[in-house]
Amino acid sequence: MAKAKKQTARGRKQDRARVASGQKYEVSYEAKKTGRSASAVKKAVKKVGSSRKEVERKLKGR
Repeated sequence: MAKAKKQTARGRKQDRARVASGQKYEVSYEAKKTGRSASAVKKAVKKVGSSRKEVERKLKGR
């Protein structure tokens, strides 16, 4: 079995720039951060995509 590659700094940065709507902990983090419900976060991800900046902008109503 091949050993998994270590995640690079670039990979971690790209991962933080996205919201994975299938990951409960990411949705709850965004919900707590923006003061909105988890379902509102999921709807925002579905509407604007997984970009964290765009999701936060949508949730703040801008």
